[in-house]
Amino acid sequence: MDDKYAAFMGLGPKRIPHWEFWSCPDAETYITGIDYYEHPKLCRERMKQLYPILDLPIPEDDTSIPRPESFDDESSQPDGEGRHSVRWGEGESWDWDWGRQFENEEEVFAFSPLEQGDFTTIPVVESHDYRDEEKLYQEYRQLYPAEWGDEAPKETAVSVSFYNTMFMWPLLTFGWELFLQTCLDDRFTRIMDEFAEINRRVFRVFSRLPVNFVVCHDDIVTSRGPVCSREWMYRHIFPRYEEFWSLLKAAGKEVIFMVDGCMDAYADDIFACGARGIISEPYTDFKAIARKHENCFLAGEGDNRILMRNNADEILAMVKNMIETASMTGGYMMSIGNHIPWNMPPEAVKHYLDLSANLANRAFCDPQCGPLDTAYRNHSY
Repeated sequence: MDDKYAAFMGLGPKRIPHWEFWSCPDAETYITGIDYYEHPKLCRERMKQLYPILDLPIPEDDTSIPRPESFDDESSQPDGEGRHSVRWGEGESWDWDWGRQFENEEEVFAFSPLEQGDFTTIPVVESHDYRDEEKLYQEYRQLYPAEWGDEAPKETAVSVSFYNTMFMWPLLTFGWELFLQTCLDDRFTRIMDEFAEINRRVFRVFSRLPVNFVVCHDDIVTSRGPVCSREWMYRHIFPRYEEFWSLLKAAGKEVIFMVDGCMDAYADDIFACGARGIISEPYTDFKAIARKHENCFLAGEGDNRILMRNNADEILAMVKNMIETASMTGGYMMSIGNHIPWNMPPEAVKHYLDLSANLANRAFCDPQCGPLDTAYRNHSY
């Protein structure tokens, strides 16, 4: 059985897997001794040897990668149109330009998602043509081996993901400001209904794919909690989750919900709608969720702010805290939920990975083995 599959299903694999948001080339160079930019394939192959549990993708060839321009934490680089980007991974980010095709509220209320149908030229992350469900199915089906037929290999973590599960549709289509200005108007209901119809097609497609899991993303919270009220969420979002995810569950697939921010207010709702688990950020109280939802899947408890401080004792305490949460549920993955970006101290990243490699296993999660501090003191790392 695949360890990631076992973690998703709350089955408590002996080795606690990782799910990392990885974009730190300098750490790879530091760890492997191979310049990531000069030899990306060789560097990744060495990373795979050292930390196979990360499962980082390996480039097809060893063609060198241009080094990014010099950025610091606060600087941004304007392009020819005055838009700005910042350093990200091995290159730079895009600018936040969602909704730039809408100028005012009346344009929002005049828009019909279903009449539009084809979003291939509209930047909404999931920029597909949704007019023909069968064509959409074929677009996704080609991502998986033909010999699988209609089913993924059993007990594997084969998945498909979708960024615009429901909440992201209006946010990305109209942008933050216009979304917040219009979402409480009764006229907005028609727009959400039409986005929901688009997603019915999407989730019917997913129910046919040879996958065991569907990762559904929606940033329904910020680091401080909910964006919209519970009333609004129960009107426009949660009933759609329940409907869409029931299609998947009827087809034998499980849902993992991905969300940035603090999920304390809505975690119970996500499980009630049918999700198997949540991957979020360290602002969330993961232990509270684990206590309430038996053997649920959880990930994202690790904090890059701790890595940034590069204090070995603090990183050890973080890893211990994560493993303690893993002792509360059979579904857990090691994960720095707010990402491992380019500016993390390489030494701190290596220390986190080494501690995880040596300590993130069920022996240290078992209450029968005695206090965790004793286990750590007796383990050589």
